[in-house]
Amino acid sequence: MKYTYSLCLLLGFVLFSFTAKAQLAAHLIPKPQQVTALQQKPVSLTAKSTIHYEPAFASQATYLQELLKAQTGLTLTLAPLSAGKAVNGGIVLRKDAKTATRKEMYVLESGNNTVILKAQDVNGVVYGIQTLLQLLPLQKVTQVQVEPVKIVDYPQFAYRGMHLDVVRHTFPLEFIKKYIDYLAFHKFNNFHWHLTDDQGWRIEIKSYPKLNTIGSYRDSTLIGHFFDKPVRYNPKRYGGYFTQEEVKEVIKYAQVRGINIIPEIDIPGHSRATIAAYPAFSTHPDTTWNVAYTWGMYNRQNNVLAPRPETFKFLKTVFEEVADLFPSPYIHIGGDETSKMWWKASPQAQEFIKKHNLKDEKGLQTYFVEQVAGYLAKKNKKIIGWHEIMEGELDTTTIVMNWANDKKGIEAAMRKHPVIMTPSHPLYFNQYQSKTKADSLQIPGYSPLDAVYNYKPIPDALVGKPEEKYIMGAQGNVWTEYIPTVKQVEYMIFPRMTALSEALWSNPKHKNFEDFKRRLEKTAVPRYKSWNTNYFKDYANWTLQNK
Repeated sequence: MKYTYSLCLLLGFVLFSFTAKAQLAAHLIPKPQQVTALQQKPVSLTAKSTIHYEPAFASQATYLQELLKAQTGLTLTLAPLSAGKAVNGGIVLRKDAKTATRKEMYVLESGNNTVILKAQDVNGVVYGIQTLLQLLPLQKVTQVQVEPVKIVDYPQFAYRGMHLDVVRHTFPLEFIKKYIDYLAFHKFNNFHWHLTDDQGWRIEIKSYPKLNTIGSYRDSTLIGHFFDKPVRYNPKRYGGYFTQEEVKEVIKYAQVRGINIIPEIDIPGHSRATIAAYPAFSTHPDTTWNVAYTWGMYNRQNNVLAPRPETFKFLKTVFEEVADLFPSPYIHIGGDETSKMWWKASPQAQEFIKKHNLKDEKGLQTYFVEQVAGYLAKKNKKIIGWHEIMEGELDTTTIVMNWANDKKGIEAAMRKHPVIMTPSHPLYFNQYQSKTKADSLQIPGYSPLDAVYNYKPIPDALVGKPEEKYIMGAQGNVWTEYIPTVKQVEYMIFPRMTALSEALWSNPKHKNFEDFKRRLEKTAVPRYKSWNTNYFKDYANWTLQNK
């Protein structure tokens, strides 16, 4: 009897060790719209379970299979759904626009042997997969139970983005994929890839190869802060670029995960790398330019394109090549910090302004923007530009990305432009997240976790007005002047990216910062650790109250 009792205890212990209970849905992040506990039996999943899928979600079924194996050690079988055939057991991915009635929506129902995930599009099923993974243990098991629950979920904002500058400092292809994985987990849908600037050209352009042989490399890089005296430089050649084959690889990777990639080719300012490669496009075509090796070029060093026929031919060719490469409906053309002083000092630019009846240099900036918009419209692409493009009169199909305060966002919406809000405070994740400034060197500014979490994309002045509809959503930006490594990127984005995901996804009426921190500790921080990801650990001690 004693031996039997001990054996039962041992078997119970083994069963407990290898069978994990799911996390409670109360820990999900970002917080879903609706969670209902069901009075049904939990769903047991083992290596003998199957992922059944609609043909439209075949890639996402494989994606789920890979994530489940990485997280739990369980390798589930894949099986396409047969029309009219009932499924009992495992996980089911269904394309269902009657149940998931809006874009990016998913309905997850777990109970009575089966987890059923319904969505009308790839994005919806990806978000449901990410939620399901949060209901499973972060450990290797032989069996797992999914609690009986129904989750109805969808985002508050259509545009939810993260940006990464790979110009000031660039990063390996594998990290770009990992960054996209971070976005997918947090239910973002756009990756803004900042590919060109004064300090380098990071995408292969076959029609103008000198952009890569010359424009992709700088002779040295600033050491320390831009404001340091004396200024110091590392005289090591720095650079590189992503080949078009690598770009295609990243695009395919992102598509499976419901991420649209928006490339940014910055014009007509921030073009020092361009004119270093092709001086003929500058206001001084007889000058030999270097790729910039410092930051802060505005009104300090010439970095603008000249309005010459060969320049516009270049822009047409390059943007068409980029448009053919990226399936994104949007192409970002920059348009920010275009110094007018170089055009004012250029007789050729002044003659161009007069010849084309442009009011002034701002009118010339608008001319550049409209020319590129026209090239891209023929490729069925819309342009996005930073808010400075509003200095002239623009077609209202132009999307304004506002990095200033609410005032500029309101102005854009009142002018009937679609608007993406990305104010430097609090959505520049290269700003400090503490006031010690001892742990990193960044641009001035303080954007702690609570500032990000409590950010409202729709300014109060627009709430309840017709123009409110023009706010598409928001985006977190990562400018890398002072972020040279992967670990530093991760340190700056986490946990602020997690806070932004909830600010853009969840019902604002259900938001609560204290509850968010609880779920951050329960769900997000363990994920950071499982990903072997760096993050800012002292976030709880730094808020907007720290003066």
